[in-house]
Order: sequence, then structure tokens, then C-alpha cells
Amino acid sequence: MASQIVNEVVTANNAYAANFGSKSELALPPARGFAILTCMDARLDPAKYAGLSEGDAHVIRNAGGRASDDAIRSLVISHKLLGTKEWFVIHHTNCGMELFCDEVMSDLLDDNLATANFDGKNWSNPQHGGGCSAGHFVKWHTIENQEESVAQDVARIRSHPLVPKNIPIYGYIYDVKTGKINEVTEATKLGKAA
Repeated sequence: MASQIVNEVVTANNAYAANFGSKSELALPPARGFAILTCMDARLDPAKYAGLSEGDAHVIRNAGGRASDDAIRSLVISHKLLGTKEWFVIHHTNCGMELFCDEVMSDLLDDNLATANFDGKNWSNPQHGGGCSAGHFVKWHTIENQEESVAQDVARIRSHPLVPKNIPIYGYIYDVKTGKINEVTEATKLGKAA
């Protein structure tokens, strides 16, 4: 028996597909020629905050919107094979990646794999046992300062040997209280095209 969530998703998809229309004719390359690297946070809707429709841009999402190896892999493919010419790194205020450090995450996983509790200050496991030490070998890409993390990510992308120097990379922070994106000027300077 499918869960309520599965049923809701399938029902929503059936309604969406019923009115799919000419979207089947969208081209593979993004029509507006840019890509966004942003956080997976459910409060962010890049299509809405960046004015996107299907087919407009590539949106790459991960925890924190960080320039991980896989995110850079996606950006390189976005440019090399699908022609994007400008990239955005957009982090956001009140990000969950600011609420822990690598050691906290690794220790929690070492103790137990179930969802942890957060009391507004500290994380704890509601049960113990059944954990795994593999978390100690993962770089979690946590965030201490949003502006610094945006600048770090733009700099990391800019300096990657597979990223062409003529692609401008812009740095922004999305404000979850206002819906506005605010430029991190230092990051955008670091991402300036040569």
C-alpha cells in the first residue's frame, strides 16, 4: 500500500501531465543560458525567486548550495554540453547548514542513524545504537558565515581548472523573511569573468 505522500505526489503529477501541452517540445539546453547553484531548503523556490519557467535555466541544489565536487561537475556539464554562459551561487538566510559543524554531524551519525532532535541550541539523538562511523570521513560543507561561504564557493568554482574563465559567477544570499536576493559584492568580484 502506497503512503499518503506517494498518493499525493502521483495525483499532483497526473494533474500536471494532463495539462503538459507544448512543454514536450522544450529544447534540452536552457533557453535563458544560465545556471543557479542553490540550497535544497524547501522554503526556496528558485523558479519563483528567479522568474523561471520550465526550460529556462539549470538549477543545481544541495544542502547549503555549496560548491561541492558534484555541484561543479553539474556546472561544467551545464556549460560544456548545454551552453550556459552565466552562473549564480545563491545561499540563504536561516540555513540549517549554520546549525551544526562536521564534528556534530559525524558524532550524531556515529551514535544513531535516525532523525536527530534540535532544541534551538543543540542536536541530540532521541535513541542510541545502530550508528555508523562513516560520517567521520565526509566533508559536510557546513556554514559559519553566509557571505563568507558564498565568496568561498564562488572562488572555488572560479579557480577550478575545468571552469572557463569567461563565465561570470555571481554571488547572492536569498532572504527567507523577504524573498529578496541580495548580492554579495565580494563574491561577484571573485567570480568576474576574465
